[in-house]
Amino acid sequence: MGNIFGSIFGKKRYRILMIGLDNAGKTSILSRLRLQEFRPTVPTVGFTVETIISDHIHFTVWDVGGQDKIRPLWRHYYTGSQGLIFVVDSSDYERIDEARRELEKILNDREMRNVSLLVFCNKQDVVNCMQPDEIRQALHLENFTRPYVIIPCSAMDGIGLSEGLKWLSKHCK
Repeated sequence: MGNIFGSIFGKKRYRILMIGLDNAGKTSILSRLRLQEFRPTVPTVGFTVETIISDHIHFTVWDVGGQDKIRPLWRHYYTGSQGLIFVVDSSDYERIDEARRELEKILNDREMRNVSLLVFCNKQDVVNCMQPDEIRQALHLENFTRPYVIIPCSAMDGIGLSEGLKWLSKHCK
């Protein structure tokens, strides 16, 4: 209902779920988007909710902690989500398979079946990190038919973040 009235009065509002393994940079990305500068963060225990306004579009972003003990709770945040931001630490070669398994669980859930997917390949500023094509293959994104995009980014310098929000604004339902 909010999206209907928001569209009528010129404001679109989307509920976005941001998930990824611990230390992927979810909170840093959210902080960078909100404050337009990098600030050190602490691991998220539970969740954080922030509203980001980009090009007159309001994104209510739910940043949910990624520690393995918290992951079973992720499904409680799925309902009502119109977009999914999955954050991958591009320098974490050891856990890319774990990230794939978690992403598959999310995308196969009934509540998330029609949600558009933005994959942020964070930490692209780290030397010898995985490139977006490597991450696309490692996550097996070709197995899914939903709209998705994979965008290289860095929470440190903000590169790629606004492009991701622009894509989401065009593909959220």
